[in-house]
Amino acid sequence: MNRIVLGIEYDGSAYAGWQWQQGKRTLQGELERALSKIACAPVIVVCAGRTDAGVHALEQVVHFDSPVQRDLRGWLMGGNSHLPDDIRITWAQPAVADFHARYSAIARAYRYVILNRPTKSALLRNQATWCYWPLDEQRMHRAAQHLLGEHDFSSFRAQSCQSVSPNRLMYFIDVYRDGEKVLIDLCANAFLHHMVRNIAGVLIEIGSGKQPEDWTAELLVAKDRTRAAMTAPPNGLHLAAVYYPGQYGIAKHPLFDKLPANAKRFD
Repeated sequence: MNRIVLGIEYDGSAYAGWQWQQGKRTLQGELERALSKIACAPVIVVCAGRTDAGVHALEQVVHFDSPVQRDLRGWLMGGNSHLPDDIRITWAQPAVADFHARYSAIARAYRYVILNRPTKSALLRNQATWCYWPLDEQRMHRAAQHLLGEHDFSSFRAQSCQSVSPNRLMYFIDVYRDGEKVLIDLCANAFLHHMVRNIAGVLIEIGSGKQPEDWTAELLVAKDRTRAAMTAPPNGLHLAAVYYPGQYGIAKHPLFDKLPANAKRFD
């Protein structure tokens, strides 16, 4: 069996999420269907992090084991020829040693995009969350710094979250403005279900002046999801990048330049 690693970008608007579901159109299902045609055999893909319905990826990382030999161009160009226009394989390379898309990852980065202007966008309606009231991105950034470090993120996890532990290590959160957009970049060793969208919902409340800057700190102490803001919509959420140890030869995204040298995989 030959293990291949792929970088994938996608617009998740038309899908019921990443994970295969009976009778529903999913990203995993579309990718496996395309790769199976190239392999002339069933192919099962494993991703770095499953995304929900309507969530996008700037770079998802997957691996799969193929019973046949194909050159990398075959997986890249051939795979894309069988994929819909809203999913693309951006790179392909052979796996090194015991590489696993999920379990070898040290950190994941997400980007939440808010269109902050009085009117909705015809072009970004599926790629950003619209917020018509003015947001103070500097206030949001200061509030977000309370979430750095290792914490119990119970106030920011979905009630349906199946993770054994609510503890996660947040490496950085940056909130900044790019014209009419307010961007939230987050990096942690792992994320709970709906964690990023719940953090975004809280920061939007703070940025609009509806809550004080230290509300994030209060919510961490409370460990109570019912006391936080509504979950922000999925269309603003993008899986931005995944970081792996250098031994695996996966290109390091510039977002991870802020990671400490001793960053370790979440167990």
